[in-house]
Amino acid sequence: MNTRSTLAAGAALTSLLALSGCASADGPAAERAVLRFYAAVAGGQGGQACSLLTPEAAEGLRAAGETCEQAVLALALPGGDVTGTRVWGDEAQVRLARDTVFLHRFTQGWLVRGAGCRPRGDLPYDCEVEG
Repeated sequence: MNTRSTLAAGAALTSLLALSGCASADGPAAERAVLRFYAAVAGGQGGQACSLLTPEAAEGLRAAGETCEQAVLALALPGGDVTGTRVWGDEAQVRLARDTVFLHRFTQGWLVRGAGCRPRGDLPYDCEVEG
């Protein structure tokens, strides 16, 4: 399954869960992971930001000789205050005022697998960071 398909499936599941009112006690931990990621980006700490990404998302940022650390800081990630969180199993979606972020839970905690994501109706989210 490719990244776009995975994000599409996550978006579809998120929509379904939003209709069912599913909530989880894991939401605050996912939100903290997102806020740490955005704080690292805002603080110019590319290495710290990349350590909060899934391995696939970090690899996806490496392009044409750029490191993950350089690439993540070059993005114009919109961010904003948390407006909502949904958790289903080991997957989460955190909505920010100007962004949507997707996460996966690993043994070390929540890691960002999609950031700078914008909905596109029935199509998969379009994300600046994907993995």
